[in-house]
Amino acid sequence: MMPLIFADAGDENIIKKIGGSPDVKKHLEDMGFVVGGNVAIISMLGGNVIVKVKESRVAISEEMARKIMI
Repeated sequence: MMPLIFADAGDENIIKKIGGSPDVKKHLEDMGFVVGGNVAIISMLGGNVIVKVKESRVAISEEMARKIMI
């Protein structure tokens, strides 16, 4: 397992665990980040990460990406 931030751009990954406080977990879940779901990094720009999750593109902070384990 490793944080999403270390994944290669374009590779499909399966979310294995989501860390952080209950509020952070709920926020990520509401955006589509759920254990067992697919996620892929599209690009990284200035501390933000653009990811593809559930056929949508979402921008999250690097800090949030570190809480998503693949």
